[in-house]
Amino acid sequence: MSSYNINKGIGRTVEFKGLKAQYLFIFAGGLLGVLILVMVMYMTGVHSYICLFVGAAGASLLIWQTFSLNRKYGEHGLMKIGARKCHPQYIICRKSIRRYIQFTSKSGVV
Repeated sequence: MSSYNINKGIGRTVEFKGLKAQYLFIFAGGLLGVLILVMVMYMTGVHSYICLFVGAAGASLLIWQTFSLNRKYGEHGLMKIGARKCHPQYIICRKSIRRYIQFTSKSGVV
């Protein structure tokens, strides 16, 4: 029986067979989703060869995409892409300059 090292040091990210960080969770969750899909298809009466084909095709597509995303974006790449989508492309300032410079006292009255 072979054993696999999942974490190789203190403070380092989780890595398994080259998959790092969030890609490992995407991989595991995707395989679980494909398994559930195949089980539901089989229980509803779909032919078993179709279930096997959908399961094999879904799992291979998931494996291929996960490893390609891991190779393309790296360990923190998906988080950087998500953060970039949340930032505005440009800031629109519609207030007059006087409103920024306006002095207010402690009571809030000008």
